[in-house]
Amino acid sequence: MSRPSSSLPDSRPPAVLTVSELNEIIRNRLETGIDALWVTGELSNVRFPPSGHVYFTLKDRQSQISAVLFRRHAESLRFRLEDGMEVVCSGRVSLYTVRGALQFYAVEVEARGKGALAVAFEQLKQRLSGEGLFDAERKKPLPFLPRTVGIVTSLHGAAVRDMLSIIGHRFPDRRVVIRPVRVQGDGAAEEIAAGIRELDATGAVDVMIVGRGGGSLEDLWAFNEEVVARAIASARVPVVSAVGHEIDVTIADFVADQRAATPTAAAEMVVPIGRELAYHVAALARRLRRGTESRLERRRENLRHWARRLADPGQRLRQGQMRLDDLSLRLWRRQEDGVARLRERLGHLAGRLGGVDPLAVLRRGYSIVYQVSDGSIVKDATSLQEGHRVRVDFAAGRAICQVEEVEE
Repeated sequence: MSRPSSSLPDSRPPAVLTVSELNEIIRNRLETGIDALWVTGELSNVRFPPSGHVYFTLKDRQSQISAVLFRRHAESLRFRLEDGMEVVCSGRVSLYTVRGALQFYAVEVEARGKGALAVAFEQLKQRLSGEGLFDAERKKPLPFLPRTVGIVTSLHGAAVRDMLSIIGHRFPDRRVVIRPVRVQGDGAAEEIAAGIRELDATGAVDVMIVGRGGGSLEDLWAFNEEVVARAIASARVPVVSAVGHEIDVTIADFVADQRAATPTAAAEMVVPIGRELAYHVAALARRLRRGTESRLERRRENLRHWARRLADPGQRLRQGQMRLDDLSLRLWRRQEDGVARLRERLGHLAGRLGGVDPLAVLRRGYSIVYQVSDGSIVKDATSLQEGHRVRVDFAAGRAICQVEEVEE
């Protein structure tokens, strides 16, 4: 019996190899002879075993190859691999020696044509929509005049300042509870979801605003995470989503009870204008008074009509007329008392609105000093240093100044 000869240089294998030895030689030659590469193709036979690895077949019109994405790489994927998806994979070719099967070991997978974030967005959107989380029937109406407004956002940004300014201007005596969170980066989605659940669990807020200012798709991605969507959907109080600008759309917008184009628009949506409410109450009081007077006049005319038709209405008619006049007077007095109480209430509200108006303080000669660097209000001179630039707001206009000396 002739023995097979080996053409392998330097390291001569035994004349007769075991299957394991042969597969090991092939695997070594593959791994040393073929560098890491990128391969594009269509996914098929995608499987997700309990191990966390992802097994699939990568194919084109003529060929196919088995592939695996190990758990440590699969956990970093933004989207879920699905049959029929066109992808580009980075990895290496090797031999799975146990079965003698050629296999591609992927370390990175990108969606072809669409970015990974866009694919992940559409996948989550379709899944949550199928569960009914976007249905109009589950949306809760916003309260007409909330006593306390909850805000889940970052303290470092213009969005929270804009919302506080709008709410304070529209109805100064409304209470605002802020749950500060990170709104971008690793772990931001979990913080936002925790903030929503904590505010909702307190029972102290009547409506909640969840959002941030504008940014790129990556910056806003925390509001496209499933954990945030489910926290919004499970909230007992109405939630307004206010993420980015008007053109920005996130998963949070679809799940929330109301979507606002911007954080400023969200503040305007949840709190009405106090002055307009006062005007509306006064208008209703006038309509009620006119309606009461009209009804009384019709009753009187009806009595006069029957009085003319009766030759001698007698004592009962006179008593009825006296009773009607008495009731009319009592109703009129009650109406006047009600209107007086409304006027007193409106005057009280107007006084409170004027008392918290910062412009009124400025008109008395005071001013407000802001740090130019971060826009914060200067409350203590020791927080300034020589050379700092500050902005001074007056009742009319403002000035940019430089600190020359600080005195305690």
